[in-house]
Amino acid sequence: MDPQIEVPASHGARLTIDLAAIAENWRRLAAEATDAACAAVVKADAYGCGLDAVLPALWAAGCRTFFVAHLGEGIAARRILPDGVIYVLNGLLPGFGPALIAHDLRPVLGSRAELAEWAGLSEAAGRRLPAALHVDTGMNRLGLPVSEALALSGDPVIARAGIALVLTHLVSAELSGDPVNARQMRAFAEVRAAYPGLPGSFANSSGIFLGAQAHHDLLRPGYALFGGNPTPWKPNPMRPVVRLEAAIAQVRDVAAGETCGYNGRWRAAEPRRLATLSLGYADGYPRAASGRGMALVGGVRCPILGLISMDLIILDVTDAPEATRGASATLIGDDLDVDAVGRAAGTIGYEILTGLGSRYVRHYVRGHDA
Repeated sequence: MDPQIEVPASHGARLTIDLAAIAENWRRLAAEATDAACAAVVKADAYGCGLDAVLPALWAAGCRTFFVAHLGEGIAARRILPDGVIYVLNGLLPGFGPALIAHDLRPVLGSRAELAEWAGLSEAAGRRLPAALHVDTGMNRLGLPVSEALALSGDPVIARAGIALVLTHLVSAELSGDPVNARQMRAFAEVRAAYPGLPGSFANSSGIFLGAQAHHDLLRPGYALFGGNPTPWKPNPMRPVVRLEAAIAQVRDVAAGETCGYNGRWRAAEPRRLATLSLGYADGYPRAASGRGMALVGGVRCPILGLISMDLIILDVTDAPEATRGASATLIGDDLDVDAVGRAAGTIGYEILTGLGSRYVRHYVRGHDA
């Protein structure tokens, strides 16, 4: 454990992030397509795990290309990695060009207007400024429609805008049998044929497991790097990365008929023993998990009772003999991975990871000292 990574304790909960697991997950995903390079999507502060610690770990593992969502994330990533290739997925917003150039960032261009603006900036700079071309094969969110992308094949603006990569975004890769996957594969293959010589990027985390026809030249995993299951139709092949634990602040006994939490949403049908944890929705643990989520205390599954508060969560620990003041409760980890926590809150593991609050004590480990 590198003592310089340790953050002083200042919170009743602790978030443990295994950097060795992130590196191993990247290598595992890269091995799925030995003919393709493997990038890393590190938007949203590396899915809540922290750019400052995650980027050096991925670089040491061999990753050289990174994707972020926003200009600010790109600037932060460049500060950490002076030599990495960094793409900004949300494109070229008006006025962002000079900052992208100053920090050697590559915008993912998804419209004729963006292409024209970046080409103009390149010409003004007197040098080729690399960028990516985003083709929309079905998401209807960002990117050039396939028909426009095909029409632009051979247009000088493509070279003038420094297009070095063609990419698209999968709609339903986590649903391996969804027909939209095959439609997007066909559309992207048609686009690739219209842009010979340009590398292509198609597969996100789940897309990597759709087969060789989805791999192209550059893989773009994100969620799976951080322990999320890219193959929800079968067991998770990724190593867990995140562990969230909180100290029990107080334990109390309640009689039948008593309530707990705001609005008395839970009422004891019989005498129960309750424990209060020092974290809540302000820490990114979703309020939607109220009455649905679980924590583990001494390996015992303990239901979350009533409404989750801003800073506190109440558990039923009647069946957990190890539940005492100061004892640890696990909210993410062991049998409660990020996907399970997401399901309990009626959402997805992505939202759980990216919503992890800034108040936690973050404890970075490298496998052997986890």
